[in-house]
Amino acid sequence: MIHARGSGILLHITSLPSAYGIGDFGPSAYRFVEALERARQHYWQVLPLNPTCTACGNSPYSSPSAFAMNTLLISPEMLVREGVLRKNDLESAPDFPEERVACEAAAWYRERLFALAYERFRHSGPEHEYEAFSTGAGWWLDDHALFVALKDRFHGQEWREWPEEVRTRQPEALDEMRRSLADKIQKEKYLQYLAARQWSALRRYCTDRRIQVIGDIPIYVAYDSVDVWANPGIFQLDEDLRPTVVAGVPPDMFSRTGQLWGNPVYDWPALRERGYDWWAGRLARSGELYDLFRIDHFRAFADYYEVPAGDTTAEHGTWVDGPGAEFFEALSRRFPCFAIVAEDLGANTPAVQELLDRFDFPGMKILLFAFGEGIEKSAHIPHNYIPNLICYTGTHDNNTARGWFEEEASVEDRQRFFAYAGREVAAGEVHRELILLAMRSVARVSVIPMQDLLGLGAAARMNYPSTAEGNWVWRMTPREFASAPFDWLRGLTELSGRG
Repeated sequence: MIHARGSGILLHITSLPSAYGIGDFGPSAYRFVEALERARQHYWQVLPLNPTCTACGNSPYSSPSAFAMNTLLISPEMLVREGVLRKNDLESAPDFPEERVACEAAAWYRERLFALAYERFRHSGPEHEYEAFSTGAGWWLDDHALFVALKDRFHGQEWREWPEEVRTRQPEALDEMRRSLADKIQKEKYLQYLAARQWSALRRYCTDRRIQVIGDIPIYVAYDSVDVWANPGIFQLDEDLRPTVVAGVPPDMFSRTGQLWGNPVYDWPALRERGYDWWAGRLARSGELYDLFRIDHFRAFADYYEVPAGDTTAEHGTWVDGPGAEFFEALSRRFPCFAIVAEDLGANTPAVQELLDRFDFPGMKILLFAFGEGIEKSAHIPHNYIPNLICYTGTHDNNTARGWFEEEASVEDRQRFFAYAGREVAAGEVHRELILLAMRSVARVSVIPMQDLLGLGAAARMNYPSTAEGNWVWRMTPREFASAPFDWLRGLTELSGRG
């Protein structure tokens, strides 16, 4: 349960300004924290920090590892400050665009820097901090680094296509691979160490300024991941290690064929027999990275939708009971205080609400969902809020506030919005009215996407669900950062009792 009234901003690391193709843990991140402090904000919400891959559109929600960090977030500038690189190593950088993420170019450029850093590390002798990190994180890092090296060895093939003895994790075969790929394995461990060191320093900077980081955990993992390869027994797979069912959601007003996500589904009885150990590790890892963490698609703990593998749509799936309260009771014996935010959007069933009430998990409300028909009874309209929740103008999956008004809201939606706000406003002021509603609500926490603080249109949208291209590329330019109305936000924060 969140006890203190406060507010914050949603801005993913990749969307920060940077001279190197993608936002990272560098100087702009520190300046952003300072701006949050000046504006009296107490929360910074980010998207998952896990590795991304080109095959999945660089989505942070489809990662080859649920435990590792995205090494593209390592800041070249901070590597210079840390003495890992020299200033002249950063010369001859490509002319990266300011307004969007350039993942492939950023990866190509960083790979040269990482190769330099690793060569110097190899010749400088072992570092005590690296050895401590490698040993302490070994429970997830060893398999992750081996998986990365094997991906390279087998030219990016899905792990299901690897030689049988490697695919099925035969001990002798894995030992041989660890010997032959030792250098690549150590390099990945070193990069994970650098990412962890930079993120830990940034987290301390936040903590010193009374800013908590809200992270994000996708409930499901990708099939082509170290998580499934290393733990096949906790997923519903057949004898050939192929999924028997996959995740999705059924048809609704937004999609007549439903959404076929394709992720493997957990074998909850098997997890129960193991004391939910994999999930316990995942929550422990999340606690290392964040102060609070949002679990995406929280409903699946109550009941989840599974679709027969091989189906091309989600029309013929089945609802199945999830682990429910037993799961959280078991984990509460290891983690007395859950720092969980439940993404309970969509159909909030009684079973979901029972979990929220029983464990005092805060849920979410989205103002962009509030102005349709039946506004007086909408769960997303502020007069129906309870204190224990987080109110957003929108999330990474929604249009921006201005984009919603200009492109999605019907004439009737606009009229209801004007009536609720008490006045008509131009498109360029809609974001401020929505921010006012969020900040003045009884919700203990309100979180504003950076795009909405800036009043940007649909071009600044982060993600279009169920589409594979053109997502996750928006970046705040240095000019936008400099002109952001943090002083206005500070005044509103203090007036709303959130400072």
